[in-house]
Amino acid sequence: MGAGGDFLAGAIAIVPILIPAAVFGLLLGSVAAQKGLSPLEMALMSTTVFAGASQLVAVEIWTSPPAIALLGLTALTVNLRHVLMGATLVPALTGWSRGQIYGGLFFLADEVWALALKRSGETALTPSYYAGLSLTLYLGWIASTTLGTIFGGLLEDPQRYGLDFAFTAVFLTLLVGMWKGRRSLPPWLAGALVAVAAYYLLPGVWYIALGGIAGAVAGALQGPAQRPDRATEPGPAKPSPAKSGPANPHPGEADSAT
Repeated sequence: MGAGGDFLAGAIAIVPILIPAAVFGLLLGSVAAQKGLSPLEMALMSTTVFAGASQLVAVEIWTSPPAIALLGLTALTVNLRHVLMGATLVPALTGWSRGQIYGGLFFLADEVWALALKRSGETALTPSYYAGLSLTLYLGWIASTTLGTIFGGLLEDPQRYGLDFAFTAVFLTLLVGMWKGRRSLPPWLAGALVAVAAYYLLPGVWYIALGGIAGAVAGALQGPAQRPDRATEPGPAKPSPAKSGPANPHPGEADSAT
């Protein structure tokens, strides 16, 4: 399959994800309009950031004038997972030029990462296929968030339609999907406690960034998950292999191996 065919295959693969992404983009744009962002500003944010979770948080804590340091730190904290996502794709980027790798990293998103990783497990992940995935989602995201800002400005009372709770519902849904058992509890508790304390003790919305950092630090201090040692697993004892030769050729004679 040539470059054009790979690009088309990638674009087709991402189409089913465009629908929920567009709905989320429209919602994000409508709330951004209530925060005072213009369609042009929203379009520029989606073009340069291209990170739904980071943009969601940025819109929630947006002020006039914007707190640049807080916005930057929050976006960095939310997107730290991209470090691990990019690392898992390294084996699939064999043969890519440096420009293709760095360019592709800009368009890395959760959906793009998942489909690219799936593709690499089936056949070679080409830059053309990756471009089909990422550019299709990228353009759809810019369009949906911009349209959401245009039409969202017409809503005088977003609480009437439940838009004020929509982002909370999205994050709760993501949170449920991130539960990995008891090991998830310490980072969650650390993040929650620090966020609540910062909410009451510090002005502004620093509690978002500080809570995220606390959770990340707590997770790092846990270290990697310990896999059970198969050698110590309970079960029937295996008989030791029989030694060749006479069982006790010289009774009473001490072992001279030492």
